[in-house]
Amino acid sequence: MTPEHVDIAIIGGGPVGASLALGLEDSGLSVALLEARDKLEVADPRALALSQGCRLILQRLGAWEALAARATPIESIHVSQRGGLGRALLTAEDGGVPALGYVAEYGALVAALAGRLLKCGATVLTGARVTDVAATSAYGAVRYQRGGVERLLTARLVVLSEGGRSLPAHLRQDKDYGQSAVIASVSTQRPHGRRAYERFTPEGPIALLPLGDDYALVWTTPSARVETRLAMPDEEFLAHLQTAFGDRQGRFIRVGPRAAFPLKLRLAADSASPRILRIGNAAHTLHPVAGQGFNLGVRDAWHLARVILDAPRERLGEAALSSAYAAERRFDVLGGSLMTDLLVEAFSNGRPLLGHARGAALALLDLVPALKNLFARKMMFGAQAW
Repeated sequence: MTPEHVDIAIIGGGPVGASLALGLEDSGLSVALLEARDKLEVADPRALALSQGCRLILQRLGAWEALAARATPIESIHVSQRGGLGRALLTAEDGGVPALGYVAEYGALVAALAGRLLKCGATVLTGARVTDVAATSAYGAVRYQRGGVERLLTARLVVLSEGGRSLPAHLRQDKDYGQSAVIASVSTQRPHGRRAYERFTPEGPIALLPLGDDYALVWTTPSARVETRLAMPDEEFLAHLQTAFGDRQGRFIRVGPRAAFPLKLRLAADSASPRILRIGNAAHTLHPVAGQGFNLGVRDAWHLARVILDAPRERLGEAALSSAYAAERRFDVLGGSLMTDLLVEAFSNGRPLLGHARGAALALLDLVPALKNLFARKMMFGAQAW
């Protein structure tokens, strides 16, 4: 049955929207999730860096068990800069955790969440293409097309969990870094030993994330050079990567198919109505440095579910709930956006004086256990680290 009215309508069935629906399981609330794809599956090999905090949330949602066998633990992270002294090594052992994070393919995460989503009691409407979202003082209204039929769904609260790129300009704050991320799977001469790398270069950071037996590469590239880098023969691409990254893993010996996406900082303005909330990419998009963006979205879903569960049904969609959620997430979102922006601005340039300062900062981070632990916890748990 296709519902006409629910307590909570979630737009977007990706990992963030699915996490919110699972977080509301057994709440007694009627929940509908609308997903434009015809199936809750996607053949997408892109690598996601899941923080330790994200893993704990997925475990509480009952989705981690299905993903664990396909996720590679990160037991250490090596941070350095090209052409300068100073480096830092973060380890799970120092942090007292089994892993600093995990790396999994996006498609595998979607499949793990979908398996739980279809059993959680929410109404899942696939093939539902939303055409408009509006609100009155009494309810939110979602217009969508499904099976060639125009439909209307009303809800006490509408949550937009995807679609940040479609926000009109007056509803967002954008910062274009002039960069894109070139992504691919690469093999190295030495086994990765469950170590990730964050290597800062004048062009931007290079991340190597252990995934299976290989590495998932995220190579920040000036947007003007992306097409050239994508079109390079494999041998030339690997030679350029070797020069930029160095030989800590020996030689790069293989690269898989390459793709790229632009890098921006995007923060959505507050919704004009408390009956419409945004989480995940619909609320904020961050630079991938330090792997904060996706994990921030999962924390959005988890904390919004807690705020909803604490509110009486008749209060859903009122200003008090919207304000409570905003207060709950303000420091985490602000901290994540400021941290990633600062890392990009401070480390993605070739200024000699800044190079010395960066080297000193990395050395200090490596030598002061309390500082290193605080930084690692920030990466793993967001605002809760403080």
